Amino acid sequence: MLNKKTLKDLDVKNKRVLVRVDFNVPINDGEVGDDTRIQAALPTIMYLLKQDAKVILCSHLGRPKGEAQSEFSLAPVAVHLASVIGMPVKFATDCLGEPAQAATSSLKVGEILLLENTRFHAGEKKNDPAMAKELASLADLFVNDAFGTAHRAHASNAGVSKELPSAAGFLLEKELKYLGDTIANAEKPFIAILGGAKVSDKIGVITNLLEKTDKILIGGGMANTFFKAQGYDMADSLVEADAIETARQLIEKARDALVLPVDVVIADDFADQAQSKVVPVGDVPAGWRILDIGPATVVAYASIIKKSKTVVWNGPMGVFEFPNFAKGTFGVAEAVAEADVVSVIGGGDSVAAIKEANLDEKVSHISTGGGASLEMLEGKILPGVDALEDK
Repeated sequence: MLNKKTLKDLDVKNKRVLVRVDFNVPINDGEVGDDTRIQAALPTIMYLLKQDAKVILCSHLGRPKGEAQSEFSLAPVAVHLASVIGMPVKFATDCLGEPAQAATSSLKVGEILLLENTRFHAGEKKNDPAMAKELASLADLFVNDAFGTAHRAHASNAGVSKELPSAAGFLLEKELKYLGDTIANAEKPFIAILGGAKVSDKIGVITNLLEKTDKILIGGGMANTFFKAQGYDMADSLVEADAIETARQLIEKARDALVLPVDVVIADDFADQAQSKVVPVGDVPAGWRILDIGPATVVAYASIIKKSKTVVWNGPMGVFEFPNFAKGTFGVAEAVAEADVVSVIGGGDSVAAIKEANLDEKVSHISTGGGASLEMLEGKILPGVDALEDK
């Protein structure tokens, strides 16, 4: 792992430990919906409690644009966390000022406090040094366990790291291990599976992974732009006109390493109940559009996956939100889960597919951060990680 201090390098006994967590979870009618991110932070939280620390948690939620808005309050998250761990979780109505100072100064060993949304202050996203200093004044030590925001330099991660002795929490450490070390030292054959709508979102990822992987399997809407670059008529399919030239260059650079679908599922409308049929790539009739990879492609991709030793997957193979056009994504999910490989899954829809298919226990690592995992796949250093102390 990038040579950074981790939680076990800190002496936390009797100390106030500020932990940046990623509790940016869906809230419906005042209740937490999917609590995956809360569960992912538990190993760090429980370790600190066992080591007799005073635990202060901070996070953002949604996009409140730098001012307090009740629908973005973390109060329901405090209630949910308390029910998950079976002990009280105190809540401070602000992450700065008198409410935060009073709550942290009265905190006892073995207690947990959650601070209100850091994005209720404009200084958070600006990485304002004054806000970072004020947050830091609440604690003795800082632990960053929020991989989902590690690609942003904000006051509550990169800023605070400069003010306090700091380390990576267990979740951040695990993410860096899988997305950093696994890729840097991948056992070959190493393949990447990339989907999603846009080539432009993944140019950096493709360019970086072409140097490391044996093959990159392409699916999703971005495949259409590659087809267009090869001269195929895409009819009404989604194509990124301004990325066609880039796609052409990537195909030339990659030679055989870039693998494109051989057949596709097309529809006469962008709707789940549209008429659909399977056709070879070059046979999309006027008025029709590609919405998924076809069954022959799933078989071809599965056989490449089966022969590999390391697989990184980011992005769906089709319009995953339409059940009738999710078969390609589920087919790939099953192939990855059944293969004897080290598998790292990132990006919301790929993760959703693995979970919906009940295959999450069968993959090596599911990343908790979409944007952050993409930036790591591009080979970028994440500011929230970079700011932590070196070992």
